[in-house]
Amino acid sequence: MLFAATPAAAREEPLWEAGFGLAALDFPDYRGSSHSRGYILPAPYFVYRGDIVKADRSGMRGTFFSNRDIDLHLSVGASLPVSSDKNPEREGMPNLRPSIELGPSLDFTLWRSAGERYQLDLRFPIRAAVTLESHPEYAGAQFSPNLNLDIHDPLDFTGWNLGLLAGPVYTDARYNRRFYEVAPEFATPSRPAFAAPGGGYGGVHFIAALSKRFPKFWAGGFVRYDRLDGAVFESSPLVTTKRYVAGGIGFTWIFKESATRVPVNEYGEEIRR
Repeated sequence: MLFAATPAAAREEPLWEAGFGLAALDFPDYRGSSHSRGYILPAPYFVYRGDIVKADRSGMRGTFFSNRDIDLHLSVGASLPVSSDKNPEREGMPNLRPSIELGPSLDFTLWRSAGERYQLDLRFPIRAAVTLESHPEYAGAQFSPNLNLDIHDPLDFTGWNLGLLAGPVYTDARYNRRFYEVAPEFATPSRPAFAAPGGGYGGVHFIAALSKRFPKFWAGGFVRYDRLDGAVFESSPLVTTKRYVAGGIGFTWIFKESATRVPVNEYGEEIRR
């Protein structure tokens, strides 16, 4: 599968684009929680096609090294807050603070089709989380190697992009304590004390995402399926489901773009050399 493909036809796009809209999400309170919550959130849209800092359909990142088949960049993630008084399993326990996650990702392109309509990547992202509060604290780390298949114009629906991702999740001891430990002072008859284990296997996840950039707006959605069977923390009383589905949709209006143009391929992605 490791062979070079003919590049897609080049065209030019704005150096940056900006917009704003709304996203509707449905997420469990944390991985393993049987209680999910719906969110309506602002959805800023920003694409920047610079040489070092980039923000596009692959997320916001700082690129340290990139060629046609290898990409080393900074990846960014986040988690939402959880009020324990709204989650029966955590009632009486401290709230979960929101966090931001930062770390490197090393991506290898294993295969791309002629014209780059299909591309298969092997990705190795690792991110450390820090709570967002007046006195931030380290909140644990995740390593989630995955295979990612990008398909442009799936089933000949012009302009649409389909992404399929699958891979295991590994978490460290601090992450497991934050989400799954039950200290003796918070134990109840239905929630026994639980000492979270050290780091290790944290389940597997599958993600499918579909999006399209129209002339003046962007639309997209995703579905995520997680399985926690065999996870090192699966015996925690705070794990009330080992399989769950999450998802969301978003729409943004694009109201501003740069006059400076940069070369991209026919699918609007940067041309990697």
